[in-house]
Order: sequence, then structure tokens, then C-alpha cells
Amino acid sequence: QVQLVESGGGLVQAGGSLRLSCAASGIIVSDNVMGWYRQAPGKQRELVATITSGLSTNYADSVKGRFTISRDNAKNTVYLQMNSLKPEDTSVYYCNWFSRTWGRNYWGQGTQVTVSS
Repeated sequence: QVQLVESGGGLVQAGGSLRLSCAASGIIVSDNVMGWYRQAPGKQRELVATITSGLSTNYADSVKGRFTISRDNAKNTVYLQMNSLKPEDTSVYYCNWFSRTWGRNYWGQGTQVTVSS
């Protein structure tokens, strides 16, 4: 059974930083493409960042240079370091794994990030 559990969200002032964590079970994060998505109220869920098994990373233009995705293989955990946060980064952030075997997405429960101006 695949489980993705996010943590680390909270309330922060603009310009501040947060680090989100996604602890995975049932899959090995280093063998897979893992992603972070976010969804603001009334908006579609959007891709924030991905990391491949070979450690290639990809970022949405809106977060490039401010956010960093990484992983800890020993902890089977994926991180999203968010710096220079802006009010428009306010969203629920979700960890994601897409199973090519099952043809479906797996999501965590989400963690709320609120950036005050």
C-alpha cells in the first residue's frame, strides 16, 4: 500500500522560508519520479517541482530560483525547500507519485502553506 505523508506547512511572512517533507511508504522514492504540486482555492492543481531517479529536477517558472526539491534515500523522503516566499505561493501543497504500472496518481493529504504580506 502506497502512502505519502506531507508535513512542514505553516504560516510564514513574505520573504520567509519553509521546508516541506513527504515521507513515502510502499514505494522507493529513489527509484521513481516524485513531484510536488500545489492548489490554491478556486484554482487548478499545478506542478511545482519534480525529481527523477537520476536526480534531475524540474521546476515551474514561478518558483525557479526560490524552491529546491531534494530527497533523502535513507529516510525515503522527498523535500521541498521554499525560500523567498511570496503571498502568491499560498496553497495546499501535495506530494505526488505517478504509477506507470497502475496508470494512476498517488497523492498525500496535503499541507497548507500560507504566506502573509
